[in-house]
Amino acid sequence: MRTAAFLYPWDVVGDPDAAGRLAGLGIQQVTLASAYHSTRALTPRHPRHRIVTARHAAVLYPPDPARWAGRALRPATQDWTAGPDPFGVAARALADAGLEVHTWVVLAHNSRLGAEHPAAVVRNAYGDPYPWAPCIARPEVREYLVDLAAEAAVRPGARGTELESCGWYGLAHLHAHDKTAGVPLSGAAQYLMSVCFCTVCAAGYTGLGVRAQELRAAVVRALEPQWVAGPSGPADRAGEWAAVEELLGAELAGVLRSWRDRAARTLQRAAVRAVRHAAADGFRVLLHADPAAHRCGANAGVDPADVLAHADGVVLPCTGDAAARADVLGPFTDHPAGATVAANLTVVSGMGGSPGTLAADTAHAASLGANALRLYHAGLASDRDLTAVRDVLHGRGRPS
Repeated sequence: MRTAAFLYPWDVVGDPDAAGRLAGLGIQQVTLASAYHSTRALTPRHPRHRIVTARHAAVLYPPDPARWAGRALRPATQDWTAGPDPFGVAARALADAGLEVHTWVVLAHNSRLGAEHPAAVVRNAYGDPYPWAPCIARPEVREYLVDLAAEAAVRPGARGTELESCGWYGLAHLHAHDKTAGVPLSGAAQYLMSVCFCTVCAAGYTGLGVRAQELRAAVVRALEPQWVAGPSGPADRAGEWAAVEELLGAELAGVLRSWRDRAARTLQRAAVRAVRHAAADGFRVLLHADPAAHRCGANAGVDPADVLAHADGVVLPCTGDAAARADVLGPFTDHPAGATVAANLTVVSGMGGSPGTLAADTAHAASLGANALRLYHAGLASDRDLTAVRDVLHGRGRPS
């Protein structure tokens, strides 16, 4: 099973041993961030620092001035890693160590863009803006995301890309000093709190035959019991959507689903098409995805029957128990020949990962149809976690 590990450029830049150490894990590929959201990251082995604070979403290479000239929405650059092109420096070092490099591109998750362009973001049924979540139904946002996908994906030396948050982003987001857990929300409530009522989406609902104000009021009514009683309802993907239909009624839920699914699906197709147009033949384009089309976030909801008709594969969140893994991988079991179905497993113990069960988890994912492995995240993991990964990838402890 082909195995890749996620990595940030700052894990490599300034550390002459990083690339060799990663190659020694037994991986074949590194998925290296070229456009990423704000974060604070640990670098436990770097000789010069232990914490990197990426203050805002940025590209980790020099953006093309001609592409972005005169445009309101444009990618920001960074100054927390040395040099104008930390992606390029890291990519060359990794390639020299024998590792294939693919880009890791975060799209519809950008707090800086939302702060600077508040009209461009998701607004929930209460009118609250989500600055971290650009509304993908807005034409100016879609144009920006598609162009960013093409530029950030096709970097020198990259053989493929993985597009994260290529779809709707919603309520779920670990904001600075997040204080939103006081009332836990069910999956259906998470969805309803993520529905957008910006001017473009409001017009879209009206165009589908339901006045936006009527739909907005129905969403608010459906959410009211959550603030009193807390979460209730199923946690599985099919059950979540059934709960939305029960709360709103089939007609109103169908309008939401039609508008939002169309926006996500057309964005995904346009982004993949733009990347392919910019890339050489053989460049692989994968989407970080969830098989429930209504879900939002880094693993954007997709239609399993549709997505592999235009993308080369999907990267699926598979950390958790066997039932959760089957829920995610099951819809992709009968994938087309040549498609990549990558199981993404967290191997950082401190982030809820389980490197000690990597062998068993990998075998289970393979039995469900996964044909590739992604490890999150080689730069964040402790030495003990990486030793466990190395043992599995070198055949020590792997189930027969």
